[in-house]
Amino acid sequence: MEKKPFDRTAEDIGNIVNLGHVNLNITDQRLATHFYITGLGLTRDPYLNTGVRIMWVNVGMSQFHLPTHPSANVLRGTIGLVIPDREALLDRLKGVSPHLKDTRFEFREHDDHVEAVCPWGNRINVHVPDRQRFGRVALGMAYVAFDVPLSTAERIARFYREVMGAFATVETNGNERRAKVQAGEKQYLYYVETDRPQVPYDGHHAQIYICDFSGPYRRLVDLGLLTVEFGQYEYRFQEIVDLDTRQPIFTIEHEVRSQTHPMFARPLVNRNPAQDNRNYKPGHDSMSWALP
Repeated sequence: MEKKPFDRTAEDIGNIVNLGHVNLNITDQRLATHFYITGLGLTRDPYLNTGVRIMWVNVGMSQFHLPTHPSANVLRGTIGLVIPDREALLDRLKGVSPHLKDTRFEFREHDDHVEAVCPWGNRINVHVPDRQRFGRVALGMAYVAFDVPLSTAERIARFYREVMGAFATVETNGNERRAKVQAGEKQYLYYVETDRPQVPYDGHHAQIYICDFSGPYRRLVDLGLLTVEFGQYEYRFQEIVDLDTRQPIFTIEHEVRSQTHPMFARPLVNRNPAQDNRNYKPGHDSMSWALP
């Protein structure tokens, strides 16, 4: 019997190898704890940034970075998470509702996800693990979907291909047309075309790790897009532009880190939110981000 050859291209992911974190200003760590930790069941990083200036919240191999600031950020789009046990999630969200009643918090069920809105209005879609859609991820940040103007998807995809060296295509998802940018193993940045008015950019950002660190750097410098030199392992830019006209298409700061960054692939603590003092089981405190 002839052995079937492996499809080696199936494991290619392009130059962006991980969607590391999304950074959103918050105004109150107490409200953030109710929503992100108690409600969603995520884990505050126990080692770094444990004070009141900023909280880091672990979700599988990715994070939310939540600096305390007088003005909160609202991402122009949706963040997609994978979290196991939909019914337990709904129970937790119901449980925090009284604590968040005077905020923008709400949640509702859909066929394939639970939509939760944070106290400041950020939309988060929570999906259950699904090997076909999310690979081996049992707990993680699957995507960030930004709302962009009509007729921009091709130009955005081209920017990521030619400047960032990423895998980027344009696809139709139901009635949506969007650019799909691979940002890690089963992680994506989506740019979803909409006719809704664009909301002014308020400074939130997304962080990515890339393997070819110098190539995009040179191209960003040539385009005049580099905004921050942040030491040996990091730089930033915030404009996605039309490569023919150099005109801005969409503004979102990218915190770009190298794979040699000391924090690349840092193991993150993820707790098992099903554990409490009433039903405690020794050996079940932590949760793996990966399916068996």
